Amino acid sequence: MAQLSKERTLNFWERTYVLPVLKGMWFTFKHMFRPKVTLEYPEKKVILGPEFRGRPVLVAENGVERCVACGLCARVCPPLAISMQAGETENVKERYPVKFEIDMLRCIYCGLCEEVCPEEAIVMSEEYDINFSNREQAKFDKQKLMVDATKLKKRLDWLKKFKNPNYGEVYHFNKANNKHSIKDQNLHAH
Repeated sequence: MAQLSKERTLNFWERTYVLPVLKGMWFTFKHMFRPKVTLEYPEKKVILGPEFRGRPVLVAENGVERCVACGLCARVCPPLAISMQAGETENVKERYPVKFEIDMLRCIYCGLCEEVCPEEAIVMSEEYDINFSNREQAKFDKQKLMVDATKLKKRLDWLKKFKNPNYGEVYHFNKANNKHSIKDQNLHAH
C-alpha cells in the first residue's frame, strides 16, 4: 500500500509522545494550587440566576392562572410533554385551561413553551431538583404547576428584558395604550 502524499510524518519526539504527556502533566500541576470549589449538595443548594431554565411552571395571580388556553405551548413542545384542554368562561379572559398537564419525564427544559406564550403564563422556574418514584408522580397537573407571580418575579423581570431589551426606550409611546394581552389589561386597570 502506497503512502499518501498528504499524510503527515511524525518525527522522533512526536512518535514518543513525550511532549504531549509533559503538557498534560504541566496542566495538572498548574491546577493543583488553585482554590478548590466544593458544592455540598444536597445540603446546600446552588443559587442560580434568573436566566436558568428549571422546571416549567404556570404563573398564577391571586390564585388564578394567567393562561388563556391558546395551546401554543403544547404545539411547540418538541417531545409533546404538554397537554391541555380549554374551557370557556364569562370572565374577561374568555378561555382558561380546564386541564393542563406536563409530563416531566418527557420535558427537555428547552424553554420553547415560555418563548411562544403571549401571556407569560408558563415560565421556567429555578427548581432543578425533581425526583420521582413512579411515572404517575412525574405528571404534573395544573395544581402542581401553579406558582404565584411574586415567587417568579426575578424570572419575569429577566424575560421582559430578554424578549424586548429596549422596551419604551427606542420608540416613545404611551405605555398605557399597550393593552394587547389580558395581562397588560389587568396591569393598567388597577
